[in-house]
Amino acid sequence: MNLTGETLMADTKRNTWMAKLKRTFTSILPVSPKRRGRCINCGACCRLPNVCPFLKTNGDGKGYCGIYPLRPLNCRKYPRTESEHITKDTCGFHFE
Repeated sequence: MNLTGETLMADTKRNTWMAKLKRTFTSILPVSPKRRGRCINCGACCRLPNVCPFLKTNGDGKGYCGIYPLRPLNCRKYPRTESEHITKDTCGFHFE
């Protein structure tokens, strides 16, 4: 959410089922060494391209995974590369 109360989401032009499928298949590849930062529990990646049924929210509105120890590789590694990083407005990760 930004300062005006608007919820920031993913780049809508790149938030597609084909992009999700690509992220799933390429999740076996390593994370870019240029990735920096950490997850800040914004929950935006859990809405790519639909809301994950395991996305939970706590009292302060932060998101968390209901199956965190068992989450799929594409969830563990997002954003794996700068080209797939479509939640730049809210995500705690960035690339050098």
